[in-house]
Amino acid sequence: MTLPRPLLLATALFTATGAHAATVIRGARVIDGTGAPARDDVTLVVDGDHFSIVGPGLRVKMPDGTKVVDYTGKTIIPGLISDHSHIGLVDGTKGGQPTLYSRENALRQLRQWRAYGVTTVTSLGLNNPDVFYPLRADLHAGKADAADLFGADHGIGVPGGAPPAKMMQAGTSQLDRPTTPDEARAAVDAAAARGTDLVKIWLDDFNGSLPVKMKPEIWRAVIEEAHAKHLRVAAHVYYLDDARKLVDDGVDILAHGVRDKPVDQGFIDTMKQHGTWYVATLDLNEAAYIYARHPAWMDQPFFAHAVQPALATQFADGAWRDKVQNDGSTPVNEAALKTNEQNFKRLYDAGIRVGFGTDSGATPLRIPGFAEHRELALMVDAGLTPVQAINVATQRAAALLGLDDRGVIANGKRADFVVLDGDPSKDIEASTHIQAVWQRGIQVSGKVTDFNP
Repeated sequence: MTLPRPLLLATALFTATGAHAATVIRGARVIDGTGAPARDDVTLVVDGDHFSIVGPGLRVKMPDGTKVVDYTGKTIIPGLISDHSHIGLVDGTKGGQPTLYSRENALRQLRQWRAYGVTTVTSLGLNNPDVFYPLRADLHAGKADAADLFGADHGIGVPGGAPPAKMMQAGTSQLDRPTTPDEARAAVDAAAARGTDLVKIWLDDFNGSLPVKMKPEIWRAVIEEAHAKHLRVAAHVYYLDDARKLVDDGVDILAHGVRDKPVDQGFIDTMKQHGTWYVATLDLNEAAYIYARHPAWMDQPFFAHAVQPALATQFADGAWRDKVQNDGSTPVNEAALKTNEQNFKRLYDAGIRVGFGTDSGATPLRIPGFAEHRELALMVDAGLTPVQAINVATQRAAALLGLDDRGVIANGKRADFVVLDGDPSKDIEASTHIQAVWQRGIQVSGKVTDFNP
């Protein structure tokens, strides 16, 4: 005999929860992260740190001890996942100083990401292992209270080149700059021994601002050694020609978008052949100039509560705004953003594997948490639907990291999710109306106006 669906779900609920308390979340619209359309009136059962039931509305008696939360009129999306951020590099208007890299500063930023709905963060290089690895272990185990953390150890740069010493005054505890292939292999081996999740290289000359670029024999040694250690390599790039060479040589992730010229079909075909991942970081170039123009969203609490006081003072300074507006790099950044959006859309439409990131935390202007919501908006500006953009920032971002336990709202997945007051499937701006953030099955924050940066 087949049980009626409400009774079947009630039986499943009792089986899932047993004698201990569970949480039933009723009434919400759910965008599950897979790219499927939003579903109304979905019941979610949170059992411990994961979902045990995701199904249609359930209106039956629950087992004793069951907590019921009514989110009627709200929308739930998975926690956002950043594939490209940095921890411990900035504080206020200061950035790139080794003294800033501390557990306390990193946790401050990771709590901000989480308050803004980013529940998993990848710090893609410039990490101090003495701080990074114990913090990562504590976050993985739930012993520290912030977004979960993955990362790329030191990262490998260029002597006299990228990343710029003026921007990133990183010492040997945060960055390797090998001069020979053997030194490059040794840097990879050391990172692998420490337990890095990824290997990061900085390749380009930061749009002509640096005198040298990484030599091909160095990046090839990094890629070969990393692959021998079963590690993937993410590369900081700008130019199409560099990206093409890296893909040919087997790089796994392009950690920024191509911004100098349109991508071509040959490049797309090669990326497909190699299965290369692409993270556009659209917000990176916009952040270089947009705050000097004071768009209307800067007056909203969602933005204001992400900005530390010293940075807010800078944004209000007319002299600073005039300097940025008159800087010759501003039209370059505008053009780079436009090219990046066009390339991202073409690659997305071609079926290239795309992840999600903004380079948030690398400089004071790339604001943790807020940057990720600008990235969602810019992906929609580039031509994706809101549901497609959310899919990139959740399921696809998790897939880039090789994580199959999060990124979607489904049975057995981690209960990391964001409750929104509005429907981002109709207007992506609704992603900024956060009512609550849940992590590992527990509500960890409410509205962002309750957060103090």
